[in-house]
Parts: sequence; structure tokens; C-alpha cells
Amino acid sequence: MKTILILDGHPDPDGAHLCHALASAYQAGAEQAGHRPTLIRIADLDFPILRKPSDFTDQPSPEPVRPVRDALRKADHLVLIYPLWLGTLPAYTKGFLEQLLHYDTAFERSAEDRWPKGKMRGKSARIVLTAGMPAIGYKLWYGAHSLKSLKRNILGFVGFKPVRSTVLGMVEHADPAQAGRWLKKMEKLGQKAI
Repeated sequence: MKTILILDGHPDPDGAHLCHALASAYQAGAEQAGHRPTLIRIADLDFPILRKPSDFTDQPSPEPVRPVRDALRKADHLVLIYPLWLGTLPAYTKGFLEQLLHYDTAFERSAEDRWPKGKMRGKSARIVLTAGMPAIGYKLWYGAHSLKSLKRNILGFVGFKPVRSTVLGMVEHADPAQAGRWLKKMEKLGQKAI
């Protein structure tokens, strides 16, 4: 049994978005299997954007983000679901990750070491990305650059391993049957907590 933090990273609170349904399906599957999932919709949070490096290194996460930070610390597994906007994370989603992964949350401080060590070792993660383009086009033509950066430069850097990913393409053109297959897939991933 795993403790799972599911971050629904779609910045629009309108419940009609596929990302919201995918997050709920993952949560339902995890609950069915006896895992302990917590689902957070970042669209429901109001937090400031980082504006200077000292806010990241010297300040704690802002109050609205602290319950999520505490859930992350307890979690065995992280799931981040978001839409691809302009080739990367939506700005609000990226801003949320910057506030969630403040230095004290994500890194160990040490006077001897200049290179920070991530505190998320022993935790796994899954990224679920939805895109308007075909998934294969995003991976082959665009090189999945934002996904790779998120996996290596953010989640991997703070210690998450393994970091798995799922890319769902052509989401605006998906018929109800295809959407149903994606929701079933998320439910199964939730049951396995991967």
C-alpha cells in the first residue's frame, strides 16, 4: 500500500477538462487497490509567483502550498497531470512547482557541500501530459523537450526515481470511446500506484 500525491496541474478550475477526469480516475483506481491517494487541483489554490532567488532559497513555501508540501513529504509516489501549453507546462503549473519545491522542501542543506542533494530519494513519480498534437509527433519531432526537462531537471534532480511518463495526444479530437480508454488506463495505473 502506497501513499500517493496526485497533482492535477490544469490551471483552469472548469471541471470539464480531461486532466481533471484523468486525475480523478487515477485516484479512484488507487483507492480501489487500497492505496492512500490525495488529489490536489492546483487551479483551486491561490499562491504568489516567485520573483527573486532568495524567496526560493530562504523562505518556506507560502501558506496555501504548505498542506501540499506536507503531503509530498509523506508520499511514496507523485503523479503530476498537466496539459501541454506552448510546448511546456502552463505558467501557473510551473509557478506552483517552484513554490512547492522550495529549497528547504526539496534539498538538504549542508555547509560542506556546494551541490545540493535532493530530499525526494526513495519516491517515484509519474507525469501525465495531454497534448493537442499527436503523442508520437511530440516525442519524435519535438523531442519531448519539456517532458524530458521536467523528468531530469526538476523531479529527477530532487531525487524522484523512477520518473515514468504517459503522453496522450490529439485530446481535443478524442471521441468518448478514446477518452474512456484513457480514463481506464489511468485507473489501472492508480491501482498499481505507478
